[in-house]
Amino acid sequence: MNISKYISDKISEVQAGSFTSSVTKIAIISIAAGIAIMIVSFAILEGFRNEIRAKIFSFGAHLQISKYDTNNSYEGAPISIYTGINSTDDIAGIAGIQAFARKTAIIKTENEVLGVVLKGVDKNYNLQSMQQNLEEGQLVTFSDTASSKDVMLSRRIASKLDLKVGDEAIFYFIQNPPRARKLKVTGIFNTGLEEFDEVFVIGDLQLVRELNNWPDTLVGGVEIMLKDFEQIDPIANQVFDQMNYDLQLEKITDRHAQLFDWLQLLRKNVIIFLILIIFVATFNMVSTVFIMIIERINMIGVLKAVGATDAQIRQVFIFRGLKLTLKGLLWGNVIGLGFCVLQYYFKIIPLDPENYYMNTVPISWNFSVIVVLNVLTLVLTMLAILIPAAMVARIKPVKAIKFD
Repeated sequence: MNISKYISDKISEVQAGSFTSSVTKIAIISIAAGIAIMIVSFAILEGFRNEIRAKIFSFGAHLQISKYDTNNSYEGAPISIYTGINSTDDIAGIAGIQAFARKTAIIKTENEVLGVVLKGVDKNYNLQSMQQNLEEGQLVTFSDTASSKDVMLSRRIASKLDLKVGDEAIFYFIQNPPRARKLKVTGIFNTGLEEFDEVFVIGDLQLVRELNNWPDTLVGGVEIMLKDFEQIDPIANQVFDQMNYDLQLEKITDRHAQLFDWLQLLRKNVIIFLILIIFVATFNMVSTVFIMIIERINMIGVLKAVGATDAQIRQVFIFRGLKLTLKGLLWGNVIGLGFCVLQYYFKIIPLDPENYYMNTVPISWNFSVIVVLNVLTLVLTMLAILIPAAMVARIKPVKAIKFD
């Protein structure tokens, strides 16, 4: 009798044999649930971060240059448009430079009065980032000649003053002497961020210049947009070195530190949660392989008795564990990605915008992260399987054959 062929046939028989179905199902479900939850968690986390960032950036660029002043008022002292950073070519990584100015005002309608801050921008200001927040009307447009009387209000301000698109309201600008202008609502936006929606109105920079008697070379400040937000710190250092000495530089992460700290804390919580999920999935796989070995301990003893090596026998259970892991990963990806697709296109899970700054759960697609999650789960699970597989070397043929 060919011993090698006998051993090979028996190993194939063990590998093809059925194990306890409930145990293997639990292992597959555990891995599938783990990878599905991780995919959904990261998609939602990145969705939240991207949505909140986009809303913040729609009201302020990554970097802001203004007059160095101890006064914390919304308006601030004017500065020249020539700040030392006058072109996107001055520093690599700068995507755009845009001017603005603020002016405090009181809006008066027939029944209500409300204090606001008019943020004046010009035709070169990138208002397309506000498009996603626009609920009614259209974005305001400006020219280089006469000042525009068009403004955009937030949904909160419009509701408090009972204003609609096309309505006009009188703005009383706080200065000495006070000045009044009748402005027209052309658009209503809603960011969900109370810091912006309760305060700001978008208008024309030229109007602010006229009210303050500024020449065209003066503005309230300059905003700098970056090509890559992750490079904000090194680029901020370069901008600081090149800008005029009497100016101050503020990063958006400092200006809205509370929101960015909340996003960072959210990310840390998700990572801790995912570590626990991976631990549970790998632990279940270890338990499954242990049970499979115990189920076939008699056969393992026979194979050892006829000359099968520990490596040959371990290979059986490693490949079995690999098969279960891949099946779990397949189902997990189908479930996780399927849920993300449904939420992305059909918005099946709503949110309270008062608490979450948006009205539906956001989804962000990052396939490199999905690939990393799958590879990480596979590698850690296979490494975990080596622990119970090592048990094969401790099984003695005489005792195993007698095992019932």
